[in-house]
Amino acid sequence: MTAFPKTSALMRRGAEFLGSDYAILCGAMSWVSERNLVAAISNGGGFGVIACGAMTPDLLDAEIAGTKALTDKPFGVNLITMHPMLFDLIEVCKRHQVGHVVLAGGIPPKGSVEAIKEFGGKVLVFAPTLALAKKLLRSGADALVIEGSEAGGHIGPVATSVLAQEFLPELAADHIVFVAGGIGTGEMIAAYREMGASGVQLGTRFACATESIAHPDFKKAFFRANARDAVASVQIDPRLPVIPVRALKNKGTEEFTAKQREVAQKLDDGKLDMGAAQLEIEHFWAGALRRAVIDGDVESGSVMAGQSVGMVKAEEPAAQIIQTLMQECETALSRA
Repeated sequence: MTAFPKTSALMRRGAEFLGSDYAILCGAMSWVSERNLVAAISNGGGFGVIACGAMTPDLLDAEIAGTKALTDKPFGVNLITMHPMLFDLIEVCKRHQVGHVVLAGGIPPKGSVEAIKEFGGKVLVFAPTLALAKKLLRSGADALVIEGSEAGGHIGPVATSVLAQEFLPELAADHIVFVAGGIGTGEMIAAYREMGASGVQLGTRFACATESIAHPDFKKAFFRANARDAVASVQIDPRLPVIPVRALKNKGTEEFTAKQREVAQKLDDGKLDMGAAQLEIEHFWAGALRRAVIDGDVESGSVMAGQSVGMVKAEEPAAQIIQTLMQECETALSRA
């Protein structure tokens, strides 16, 4: 690995926590963050994270085993807190002695953090507010990811830059905090590191890595796009607990609006309860994302991307992306 003295010194705490050379996490992107990309990122000095998404325990078991066959470096697993088989998935992580588990998509259910820590796993959580972040850290979470609305996929309402100003002065001295959302260059990594972040998480920047199994047409859509093309979905019925999703604007964006109307009508007619309605919305996204990533349907599929998509111009090996980010960060810190 190339030496980046200033960056490595600032990143030491985050890198030691992850067990990687650099404190650069890859955001878990369903269908994209699988064994090939995860292993390539970890082999390149970063920290790859498997996106479990809607996988069954058997599928996750195979994915972890497949990743281990491609790398002997540390990597993590991202689990969705609302997954109906969450505790079975945690058991799979235990069996494989996964070092780090990221709990995403909501407040971790009772006993989940404890179940991971019991087998020696480190727990990373997301928190949209400072009060919740403090509560989760008090409850045993080992690290926090703050993710702004510039990110791709499911997003919160507040920009990364605002979250960083709010969270880092309060938490960074005593806790491991990673910053995510809209990060596309090493200069931005340097800025957040100087504010106290232990490291960063990037998704969009890695989605089109050479090792990413995403369809060539999915990658071409990224190369063509600029920041303003990555738009957040609109919630059309306040009763529907729809978490906004950021993706490239296409026919699929309009189809999601139609899907919400359809589900709202079923609610009105008493054909669905609220839990089933939310699940139907989630299934829509899972199917639409798969069509885009795997089948290359970039017209009606969901091309989830963060606003940093405008900085993704070509396919590059994951290790090269990491080296570029580190070099840019080092140059920025040297200038400072």
